[in-house]
Amino acid sequence: MIKLESAGVRWQNGAPVPASVVSPADREKTMAYQIFRRHEMRKEEGQLHLKFDSLISHDITYVGIIQTAKASGLKEFPVPYVMTNCHNSLCAVGGTINEDDHVFGLSAAVKYGGNFVPANQAVIHQYAREMMSGCGRMILGSDSHTRYGALGTMGVGEGGPEIVKQLLSNTYDIASPQVVMVYLTGEPAQGVGPHDVAIALCGATYKNGFVKNKVLEFVGPGIKNLPMDYRIGIDVMTTETACLSSIWETDGAVEEYLAIHGRPETYEALHPQEGAYYDSMITIDLSKVEPMAALPFHPSEAYTIRELLADPGDILREVEKRAADQFGGKVTLSLTDKLVDGKLMVDQGVIAGCAGGMYDNIAEAAAILDGHDVGSGYFSLSVYPPSVPVNLELIQNGVQQSLLEAGALFKPCFCGPCFGAGDVPANNGLSIRHTTRNFPNREGSKPGDGQLSGVVLMDARSIAATARNHGVLTPATEVSYVQPKQGKRSFDTKVYDRRVYFGFGKAQPEAELKFGPNIAEWPAIPALADNMLMQVASVLRDPVTTTDELIPSGETSSYRSNPMKLASFALSRRDPDYVPRALATQALETARQSGSLTPEVQAALDKLDLAGKDPASFQIGSVIFANKPGDGSAREQAASCQRVLGGCANICYEFATKRYRSNCVNWGMLPFTLAEGDEFHAVPGDFIYVPDVKAKVIAGDDTFPALCVGEKGVTPITLYLKNTTGEERELLLTGCLMNHYAAQNKA
Repeated sequence: MIKLESAGVRWQNGAPVPASVVSPADREKTMAYQIFRRHEMRKEEGQLHLKFDSLISHDITYVGIIQTAKASGLKEFPVPYVMTNCHNSLCAVGGTINEDDHVFGLSAAVKYGGNFVPANQAVIHQYAREMMSGCGRMILGSDSHTRYGALGTMGVGEGGPEIVKQLLSNTYDIASPQVVMVYLTGEPAQGVGPHDVAIALCGATYKNGFVKNKVLEFVGPGIKNLPMDYRIGIDVMTTETACLSSIWETDGAVEEYLAIHGRPETYEALHPQEGAYYDSMITIDLSKVEPMAALPFHPSEAYTIRELLADPGDILREVEKRAADQFGGKVTLSLTDKLVDGKLMVDQGVIAGCAGGMYDNIAEAAAILDGHDVGSGYFSLSVYPPSVPVNLELIQNGVQQSLLEAGALFKPCFCGPCFGAGDVPANNGLSIRHTTRNFPNREGSKPGDGQLSGVVLMDARSIAATARNHGVLTPATEVSYVQPKQGKRSFDTKVYDRRVYFGFGKAQPEAELKFGPNIAEWPAIPALADNMLMQVASVLRDPVTTTDELIPSGETSSYRSNPMKLASFALSRRDPDYVPRALATQALETARQSGSLTPEVQAALDKLDLAGKDPASFQIGSVIFANKPGDGSAREQAASCQRVLGGCANICYEFATKRYRSNCVNWGMLPFTLAEGDEFHAVPGDFIYVPDVKAKVIAGDDTFPALCVGEKGVTPITLYLKNTTGEERELLLTGCLMNHYAAQNKA
């Protein structure tokens, strides 16, 4: 089904061949580097400095982005910046605050010249596909699933500060990435959908880091056998492989898509040039892909549904064990009781958002359910179309009516089920979803309150087959149905023409921003001091820590326009003692700033033989240790919440994603790593003293000898600050991106 080859290959006569010699010049012949060079602002060996054609954010990120850019000197949006409203549009939390954010967003679009998509008109990525994509373009989004490669557009998902840099006409700076060829052959069987291919790809590549921070380049004869929605459905899930971005060969199907969506002039044939070099290769035989299931708690926990149903007891017990390990026995997930008379019973099905809510997925689900129903038991089926234009097409073609008659429910264009703000399952429920993620508590449960449910990612086709059997897990390849014909698609822009505010190039500087009572400015962030005294606030021993654990999604999203309010939720579902500890450390720093040292700090300095140390010569901040933090969402708040609570660093063995490490740097938190094999013995409350930290950052050092002070006395520890660019070190020195640009504007 999927084969990985770590050796380099070349593109020769329309096929991959082994390449024994690495040629940097031939890497330039890939589609990825052809696009990079069009967007490169200055050349530097081994680095890229890029400007994007357009930017996009949604309503749990754009308020903070605009507040940061405003504090940094923003006058006008220099490129099209689209603000969609698809995350906080249904969260009934906090009274007026969700709609207050939307009002703020529209006022910012008016003032700075942006485009504003009102609530429930479209989910962020569908709008980008319909209205912003074009061959050879690049789009930067403050959402991790910013992926438009199937349309010939390189999408990159990053934290909000990277959007701020672009709004201030600065560049996106990264090390030149490797490119991985994804060679597609064959044609999928009926009942096998894009999520099946995507889950198989995640299962093959995530845990081994095969494509981490690299670009996936899709080529090969199998592409022509995939309709556009199918390609898009695979592409959007490449985020879950931990790759940087993706790009596909383009053909007549892409040309037709862009023409239907009113942009025929943006089509361009994209292909690798003869001799293009790839650092490694993934081969996917589409004809061998089976219906898949990604079990809790990650899209890479990939099994074929056939394997799951052949041995459900042992497999589900492994999931239960993972849940017990994850939550330390404080809450349990029991899935083996879903086995009834040898059948695996499911409580809920959801087809939604940027991955599941494609027209083709929904139409095929309707075909599978035609003449059948979802039953009147515990099982329910919800469908969330991705945009009003797609929903209109579903209505006009009778697809929506057919599903409603079968007992499915249609919901607004909303991303809620993907991050715990819609269709939250019952405690201990089992939900099957064509959405992007199934991390623990991302479905909306609160383990701290004794709640936990499980999400299995599946394709819409097998979800519909399961619905047809009233909740009995069923792969779509085992039901008979007439596959919908691939007719010519339609797209009606009138709803956007009437409702979207198109303000790019029409900035009104005199217009006032409209603030709701929850929208708050960022607190003052200190610059880096000469020396750092860090107090450990949390130690997380999980193999991977997600951004959903660092700052929960779901109802807390409503507070993302209030930095301090949101920060009160930091690690609340993983380490509830983190916030009190961080605030206690922040109080130590407040006392130091007033010129006095608490007995706790003085005792640590005494152990370090630093008695009498001038309080002005060092800084006190909290620090989190995690083995591998930052998998998942691009949301900057996973880092900024730590920072506004006085966080000064993360310590880990490696960062799960480039985007989370960037978020730490952009918020002035030192991204320290440990050498593999070096043990981290500190516990919450211990201090770590890093001398001469400022001088070493200025000098570009990558090794930071430090001392850990705890109950066992003083022990040495070596921290590393590797692969940190000059631009990143400047941000760390000034304290955060906002400070850096504000200082530039004053100068």
